[in-house]
Amino acid sequence: MRKLTSSFLSLSLFVALIAAPSSPAFAPVPAALMPTARAYRAASRPPVRGRYGMVSSVSEIASQTGAEVLKRGGNAIDAAVAVGLALSVVWPSAGNLGGGGFMVIRLANGKATTIDYREMGPALAHRNVYLDKNGEYINESSTYGHMASGVPGTVAGLSYALEKYGTLKWADVAEPSRKLAADGFPVWHQLERSLKGAERQLSRYPETKRIFLRDGKPYEAGEIFRQPELAATFERMIKNGPKDFYTGKTARLIEESMRRADKGGKPWMTMDDLANYRPVEREPLRTVYRGHEIITMPPPSSGGVAMIEMLNILERYDLRSMGAGSSKSTHYLVEAMRRAFADRAEYLGDPDFVKVPVAGLISRKYADHLATTINPDQASTSESVKHGNPVPYESDETTHFTVVDKDGNVVTNTYTLNDSYGNKITVEGAGFLLNNEMDDFAPKPGSPNFYGLIQGESNAVAARKRPLSSMTPTIVLKDGNLWFAVGSPGGPTIINTVTQVIINIIDYGMDIQQAIDWPRVHHQWMPDEIRYEPFGLAPDVITRLLQMGHKLTDKPRHMGDAEGIMIEDKTTIRLGGSDPRLDGKSVGY
Repeated sequence: MRKLTSSFLSLSLFVALIAAPSSPAFAPVPAALMPTARAYRAASRPPVRGRYGMVSSVSEIASQTGAEVLKRGGNAIDAAVAVGLALSVVWPSAGNLGGGGFMVIRLANGKATTIDYREMGPALAHRNVYLDKNGEYINESSTYGHMASGVPGTVAGLSYALEKYGTLKWADVAEPSRKLAADGFPVWHQLERSLKGAERQLSRYPETKRIFLRDGKPYEAGEIFRQPELAATFERMIKNGPKDFYTGKTARLIEESMRRADKGGKPWMTMDDLANYRPVEREPLRTVYRGHEIITMPPPSSGGVAMIEMLNILERYDLRSMGAGSSKSTHYLVEAMRRAFADRAEYLGDPDFVKVPVAGLISRKYADHLATTINPDQASTSESVKHGNPVPYESDETTHFTVVDKDGNVVTNTYTLNDSYGNKITVEGAGFLLNNEMDDFAPKPGSPNFYGLIQGESNAVAARKRPLSSMTPTIVLKDGNLWFAVGSPGGPTIINTVTQVIINIIDYGMDIQQAIDWPRVHHQWMPDEIRYEPFGLAPDVITRLLQMGHKLTDKPRHMGDAEGIMIEDKTTIRLGGSDPRLDGKSVGY
């Protein structure tokens, strides 16, 4: 009983820490208070239950918006579009109209597909656009200002999904968001924290400061936040259709904003760039992990490829007997991450521009080869782990939501502005922020980006090209039927967050909420370090990993914000899991 009580306390410490504001480093927690897998499962809050439908997202308002669409008879695609639009109002740090993302769909009839609505480089983009005359990166040029923006894809992607796979009209799913923006909503505590954390950056641009700060100060929790310009943008798109964003007044407002920034020169993004944007429907990637089919996003997402590469390596190890959070299972997990991220840096890019050896990277024979390079008792060094050769085997801020309807249709969607609040620029008269997605290219191939990721020539900047992404929306089947779906924000930590949720469920027998709650680790090849959530690894595990040669840091307060839904065996009740790290909410009925 003492052990269980101590573990409950440890879980409380962990959940409190990841839900709390950043704080100084903590002293090591006593071993007696460290968690056990059994206690984590016992202490984790139960998943939300719904007989007919479920929506999981970072925002209770957005989840409720989607659930209301389901109750009115809409399907999962209708509800997902409504959630995506609502998040652009209530979670502006990542929910968006001015960004882009990836959607994975599986219909009740078994058909699976993906929609790539990633941003694109404008016509003026080229390989050296962010370099000075000496070939060196111009500081902040791909992260701040108008030139950091790619052509937005969110409105095009959501409207494409609705038209092809939904049952409702655009006005039906957009009206709730127009009303939210016009009438306002009470600021929730995560939005308050987000605005306070970004206050200095938001203050750099007058229109952004005017809209997202009140009298120059962040909104407080409980205050009503109204966005009349954004409501007007929704009104135009309801009246004229989503095409208004790309060819109508909204497009003109975007170009005018760019033209003002370029002070009479040619604007970085034009109405032609917007009018030429198209989402792309792509075949999903598929693999089988321990007998369960996995459906995920293909390039230009690097997430699906890297996740499958890791799972293929890990499948040869008996993780269940090693135990969740043990030094042995953590060692193998980290070594798989290290190799997948090394390959990510070298090979992955927009498949419409470069040849990506996907079949080789996700080949089990390639995983067999990579596994031979893993020492069971000694950490590799990232300097020694170069990218492999898959060709012979050929045959921060983001947000995620998942929706399942009464018929078993499922949507798992991740979309983003890239950095929190994108490039921090609000389109005057339109009320929405633009992305800084151009930093997801390799502004200088071989050098780290905002997230410290090394990226290669395959992801160099080019016009009409889509930058590489880590977004990894994923669906998992059991015996051919939907079992669970999940995704997460978090930059490069997305890939490892989703992989660990999958392992927690399949290998360790957790439900969707337990799997999301469980502490996470992250390794991305470079820098060569294991990042772990404070209190997430037991002291003896840390000691053993250090003895094996791993480098560890507990700098991040939390990693990711997973949102998922699981189908309960026998009852088929929908179980919603949402991440306490950002206080996500599932709503079912």
